[in-house]
Amino acid sequence: MADNARAKKLADLIREVVAQKLQRGIKDPRLGTHVTITDTRVTGDLREATVFYTVYGDDEDRASAAAGLESAKGILRSAVGAAAGTKFTPTLAFVADALPENAKTIEDLLDKARASDAKVREVSSGAQYAGEADPYRKPGEDEDDEGRAAE
Repeated sequence: MADNARAKKLADLIREVVAQKLQRGIKDPRLGTHVTITDTRVTGDLREATVFYTVYGDDEDRASAAAGLESAKGILRSAVGAAAGTKFTPTLAFVADALPENAKTIEDLLDKARASDAKVREVSSGAQYAGEADPYRKPGEDEDDEGRAAE
């Protein structure tokens, strides 16, 4: 097993090589400039690498980019092997990154919470306390307390 630092360095190298190769070396129109490599992870034995990517566009663009990445997997692996200089070049698996969808879900939930807070703030703007503003008794303020203490 390799140490974590070596796996991290290899993952960073794979991310850079794949991104550069997609930008300059692959002529597949399905990949174009709307594919972004977001992260790369390598297993501890340096045999398998998972490359996370996002695609700018709709579902059709995402599907065509996934097909383009699968067809270019061999070329990309060869480029990684040439750059890494390791005994074994890791196999590449491409996974669509769910980060944009998760971020959109979180933004939608935050918008809903802001709207709910604004509604509560609007309803409570003219509200008054049910009792006094400070409901707690303080020693020495209430005369009844002194009368009970004397008895």
